[in-house]
Amino acid sequence: MFKRRDKTTARIDTLIGRSASIQGDVEFSGGLHIDGRVAGNVRVAPGGAAALSISEHGVVEGSVEAPQVVLNGTVKGDIVAAERVVLGAKARVLGDVRYGVIEMALG
Repeated sequence: MFKRRDKTTARIDTLIGRSASIQGDVEFSGGLHIDGRVAGNVRVAPGGAAALSISEHGVVEGSVEAPQVVLNGTVKGDIVAAERVVLGAKARVLGDVRYGVIEMALG
């Protein structure tokens, strides 16, 4: 009945730090955590199992595509999470959200 969460949700392979700002698209596999700002689209490399987390300080100005997305920051674009999207209390989305399963914190 209950599935164990994939280990990619807890693993961080790539970190975009709070003081970092990226201009352009980001393509990744594994775990990506964003504390900084990305002005471009963030998406999973073809054939890659991946999870994306965005902290309350993180901002993405573009669309986001990943199987699993945990959002506590801001996305100014669409989110496509084929498996699961988790929206924290400080999450802000200015766009559409498509998902398999959604979790939302109160607030």
